[in-house]
Amino acid sequence: MVAEALLDNPADDRTLADWGPHAAASSRTLARAFRAETGMTFAQWRTQIRLAASLTPLADGVPVTRIAARVGYRSASAYVAAFRRAVGTSPGQYFAR
Repeated sequence: MVAEALLDNPADDRTLADWGPHAAASSRTLARAFRAETGMTFAQWRTQIRLAASLTPLADGVPVTRIAARVGYRSASAYVAAFRRAVGTSPGQYFAR
């Protein structure tokens, strides 16, 4: 349920505590389930989903500020920093290759 919702809307910023009542589970139980199913924390998984959702618009030339907002980052600089941590280069440099 949580995974499907975030895949449909990567900008959804609800926490595991927010999702708990919908899943009839505690945030700790959800955190353990995420780690067991994906091998990563909820935060790591959410970052991967957001970055993956950003690739097509980036390749299409959509401005970084619009992409950042669309996939759930509070600013373009936060998005660029997350992209750089994950990929090792900025979005612009990545697509300039």
